[in-house]
Amino acid sequence: MKLTSFLSARGGTAATAGILRAGFSRRDIDRALAAGAIVRFRRGHYGLPQDPSTYRAARELKGLLTCISAAPSYGLWTLVPAQTLHLCLGHRAVPAGAVVHGRCRHARHDWLPVAGLADVLLHALHCLPELQALVMVQCAVGRGDISLEFLRGKLGGNRNGRARSVLDLVIPRADSLLEVLANTAFRRAGLHLRRHVQIPGVGEVDFLIEDCLVVETDGETHLEPLQVKKDRWRNNASVVGGYLVLRFGYADVVHHPERMVAEVLAVLELWRRGAFHP
Repeated sequence: MKLTSFLSARGGTAATAGILRAGFSRRDIDRALAAGAIVRFRRGHYGLPQDPSTYRAARELKGLLTCISAAPSYGLWTLVPAQTLHLCLGHRAVPAGAVVHGRCRHARHDWLPVAGLADVLLHALHCLPELQALVMVQCAVGRGDISLEFLRGKLGGNRNGRARSVLDLVIPRADSLLEVLANTAFRRAGLHLRRHVQIPGVGEVDFLIEDCLVVETDGETHLEPLQVKKDRWRNNASVVGGYLVLRFGYADVVHHPERMVAEVLAVLELWRRGAFHP
């Protein structure tokens, strides 16, 4: 493997120790530097030329990415990409435009300039808007990467009340960020619902509300032709089975949750008035 390929696989940057552990020699580093294939942007740290990655920025600033800036490194769900660098810094100088979090208290990422998952989530819980923090935590907890009990144990005291309230919104299973957001919206509207219900002749549905209304949350995969046909068949089977059906996409759930809830409430009110009865 070429040194440039190694750096590319490591997010574009690496420290000398990591390069040597990968089997390269100092002569390999010197040759790549002389050829302009890599650059030394800080003592003991190398990267690809003209690489704008956040990893390089973190190494240049002698910090670790955290909070939403570290979400891609762990494959965590996010509602919006990071608009600025969120960093843990071991010094007091604060880069212009960066968001600086407290020091990291847990083991960092093995080879990237990224804080450990526990610190990333704890910082997100204190920093981000409620739902943005929720989807990150839901993703990590749902995959079994970390437990709610561990996070709660780190959030004692009155000053952590808001962060603990976000943990209360995490559900045992969510197949997409849309499910956890829709669940939060429906619960706050006072609706009685069940998740991942098996309906004979239909299969598993995302939500069954008030035991009469099936609600499905559709991500991008539901726009694929085969999935569209499957969803149409499931809709028909649900109606034949005696259920009402509503489907909501990404824009509905993420950007217009109030409208989504209003439509659900409107259908339920019509059902109560007998609009769908003979």
